[in-house]
Amino acid sequence: MPRSLFLIFNHEITSVQKSDARNSLGVQQIINMPPDLKDLWRQIPPVLPKISAYLKPVKDWLASQAKKNDYVLIQGDFGACFIMVKFAFAIGLIPVYSTTEREAVEEHKEDGTVNLSHQFRHRIFRRYEE
Repeated sequence: MPRSLFLIFNHEITSVQKSDARNSLGVQQIINMPPDLKDLWRQIPPVLPKISAYLKPVKDWLASQAKKNDYVLIQGDFGACFIMVKFAFAIGLIPVYSTTEREAVEEHKEDGTVNLSHQFRHRIFRRYEE
């Protein structure tokens, strides 16, 4: 049975991640959130004491589009991820996140400042566990 991967995260999926999703998860389709929901997910107001109601449009979209045993990539605000992972389990989806390897390069300058740059490389998709 063909599976899809729904994206609930702040970034654009990379070609390496797409390839890994097809190979390791067996997905045939990768589905982005609509632009308005992507903006909602990226801009969760830090002053809201509770965000479950704020996330209702994302839940409604996911519930209306995904089918049982589809994957959903969930990354972003910690509280929002927690809520969406619980929701994904409740409706029979398989929530995952992307693991990365981080490389840090420090450049010490003559004026005493330090430039620090990071590169992230996708490694695997890991399932959230109940």
